[in-house]
Amino acid sequence: MADAFTIDTIDLRKQYDEGIEALRGLTLQVPRGCICGFLGRNGAGKTTTIKILLDMARPTSGHARVFGLSTTDPASSVDIRRRVGFVSDDKDLYGALTVDEMTRFTASFFPKWRAELERHYMQLFDLPRDRKVKALSRGMRTKLALLLALCRGAELLVLDEPTSGLDPAAAEEVLQAIVGHVAREELTVFFASHQIAEVEQIADRIAIINRGRIVVSGALDDIRDAYRRIQLVFDADAPDAVFRTAGVERIERNGRILTVFSSGGAEPIVEEARALRPLSVDVCHVTLKEIFLESVASED
Repeated sequence: MADAFTIDTIDLRKQYDEGIEALRGLTLQVPRGCICGFLGRNGAGKTTTIKILLDMARPTSGHARVFGLSTTDPASSVDIRRRVGFVSDDKDLYGALTVDEMTRFTASFFPKWRAELERHYMQLFDLPRDRKVKALSRGMRTKLALLLALCRGAELLVLDEPTSGLDPAAAEEVLQAIVGHVAREELTVFFASHQIAEVEQIADRIAIINRGRIVVSGALDDIRDAYRRIQLVFDADAPDAVFRTAGVERIERNGRILTVFSSGGAEPIVEEARALRPLSVDVCHVTLKEIFLESVASED
């Protein structure tokens, strides 16, 4: 039976020689066939996680599996990398080669190279085959790196800040190419970024990492449905209330207003709040940006 999760980590920890803890017990599951946005601030542990998944770094402790294979087993690690398309934040390419030479060089390592996809993306991205890689703009280098990842017949696409430094038009072109490819090829995408709007645009799942731990994870629609801001207005100063309802993330008093930020829906909190006799109750949806900011703030 095929593994239900393309990525599966349990209690991953990574400590560097300087005593820095990059990962502090990261547990993450990414189901097959989804686009998972991996959100976090700079330094939260996103790139370290990716390096461990691709065996570019070894965990201090814990376990990581990709396609059900251990990332630390030498034979499995080679198999994982054959089946993964990776676009790094640095967009590492050989500057002295032309676009065509870089493409031919990369294709030689992948027996499942998709020549028809190569032609499609060369045209879509308007890449000049005879131009040196070092002469390409940042946006063009990103598109070439994405082409090299998409055409190798990958089952998992790992992207580390793929739109970093791109203008809005180029970033949109890259995002739409990813979505279109997933629709045709039915692969899994693990998309690390701190660009919340871009993740929200293409992801159907998210995982938020802060200080080396996952603080929120799940289907994006489910997370949106679960999080609410409940505002209670009183005729005098708001009471210093304590709610027993599960999912209360934060309570804020400001004069006559008591605001409750909840990850467990609104109805149980509204029901409990009736005993406080507020003049009015207002329930608001929250954006992914607000969820992100609240989640990382609560861990600081």
